[in-house]
Amino acid sequence: MNSGSSPAILYITGKGLGLAQKLAGLYPGARILKFMPGIVPELWGRHRTLIFVMAAGIAVRSISRFVKDKKTDPAVVVLDEKGRFAVSLLSGHLGGANERAREIAGFLGGEAVITTSSDVNDVVPIDLWARDNELAIEDWRLVSGVGTRLLDKGALHVYTETVNELPAGFVRVFGPEEADICITNRSDVPRALSAASACERPLFLRPRNLVIGLGCNSGTSREEIDAAVRKTLDECNLSFLSVRSVATIDRKAAEPGLVAFAADHGLPVVVFSAGELNGVKGVKKSEAALKATGANAVAEPAALLAARDGVLREGKRKIGNVTVAVAEDKRNKRTKNMKQGRKGMIYIVGTGPGDSGHITPYARKAITGSDVLVGYGTYMDLIRDLTVGKEVFSTGMTQEVDRCRKAVELALQGKTVSVISGGDPGIYAMAGLVFEVLKNSGESSVKGKRSGNKEASRVRPQRPGTNSSQIGVEVVPGISALNACAARLGAPLMHDFASISLSDRLTPWELIEKRLDAAAMADFVIALYNPKSKGRAGRIREARDIILRHRSAKTPVGIVRAAMREGEHVVVTDIEKMLDHEIDMQTTVLVGNAQTFVWNGRMITPRGYEKKFRT
Repeated sequence: MNSGSSPAILYITGKGLGLAQKLAGLYPGARILKFMPGIVPELWGRHRTLIFVMAAGIAVRSISRFVKDKKTDPAVVVLDEKGRFAVSLLSGHLGGANERAREIAGFLGGEAVITTSSDVNDVVPIDLWARDNELAIEDWRLVSGVGTRLLDKGALHVYTETVNELPAGFVRVFGPEEADICITNRSDVPRALSAASACERPLFLRPRNLVIGLGCNSGTSREEIDAAVRKTLDECNLSFLSVRSVATIDRKAAEPGLVAFAADHGLPVVVFSAGELNGVKGVKKSEAALKATGANAVAEPAALLAARDGVLREGKRKIGNVTVAVAEDKRNKRTKNMKQGRKGMIYIVGTGPGDSGHITPYARKAITGSDVLVGYGTYMDLIRDLTVGKEVFSTGMTQEVDRCRKAVELALQGKTVSVISGGDPGIYAMAGLVFEVLKNSGESSVKGKRSGNKEASRVRPQRPGTNSSQIGVEVVPGISALNACAARLGAPLMHDFASISLSDRLTPWELIEKRLDAAAMADFVIALYNPKSKGRAGRIREARDIILRHRSAKTPVGIVRAAMREGEHVVVTDIEKMLDHEIDMQTTVLVGNAQTFVWNGRMITPRGYEKKFRT
């Protein structure tokens, strides 16, 4: 788990340590540290949640000189040593301290202490409502004043161009001059009461519904791209805060200036192939773009594709080395009062064998549309360009259950989560485990309610009134290691095949032996996953010996390491010599059947079409 997503839990006494260790069951990967002078500066910028198991006064004095504002401060929660009270001390809404306090209280059987006025008075917290409905706050200085108006009057007047349902207490008006809150991406909307005091001025919320389509020459600087985008938006009277992503052609995905521009503003970069761009009708064609990229145009079709149900707000503009177009997603949003919550969603996404270039367009959309990405650190590194601006929860190789539990926990909070899986998520990967965790979570919740057993109900921390049946789940397929390795070898899987993992971490070796023997006897082509590790270096030799009972030693074998990634290595050999080559956990081994042959360095398993050649 990276340090930012995992809490730091600080204690002073032995009892405090015991409670901190218990909390590690709620937050796997949390850092448990003994409190001492000078420790807070080290943790403040590295962790998004700090939990103090000690007197509130000690916590207040230790953090006071680091507190800045609600946009950047971490969540701070204080617990007494018996876990009876979980106090949300700092950054209750945006930082998540209120939610953490509720989670901890539910887990320990204690009471959450929440003091923010919106929660106490059961009204919508404006900053959190804006965040969860993808509305950027233009002037944070106005938030508290507008919130006070809501508390005092019980209602706010809202002018909106994008939202068709509003929460309780928000009253729609039809002119911005009447509004307490204006929801629009237009910068030319009249700013009513602009000369009045800050507590009376309207709060502008900018819907994140604009996509910038970009084309640029190689080597174009970040500064030139930034200036071109801002010039276009200014002249079109559109707010930069409404930009949600940048879209371009796949060959520009790694362009340094474009990547730096997107990173500066926390914008994901969505890329499309030339074929996808050429499928968009009604855009202006460019001979220069066609010659350079194979696409009839880049900026306009990329913007429209990324905007999904989009329309062009501004056709392409050529400004120096940059071409800019702006599309708007015209879908009206149905928002909800935060007290009612929103249904969470889990996408279990297969990212394929290598970098983001091998991800399907639909998987890319699922990732870019998610609030949080959860996955094994190595796989997250391979799609780093898609993680910009996202909350990321990553762990080590053997912590799959922790990742799935975290995904469920986040989805129960109403978030959209992508569980990232290399290859295909349904093949030796995360899909089955996510469903198992959801099933067990639901059963544990029901059992706890029926029996009144506190421990049973704590198996999976859940918010009151929520359960796993309220989470939407979709499996998004990806190119599996099997497909990638077969493609590198030629056509070894043209006939029936069996896939067998040699990892006995979860499956008894005796059962794996039976499956190997049966597959070899039945003359299946055999794909061997997880063939070798430091802890079971001899298993690949045992597997080869079992297969040799039924196959010739000259049977072709393909060995592919790191398929379609940096360091890729492909070998075509036979069963007799296969152990002479490097095999490790990044390797997949394909053993041919009795008909498999090698031609021009390629491994081919015939399907039976030779009969047609003779007729």
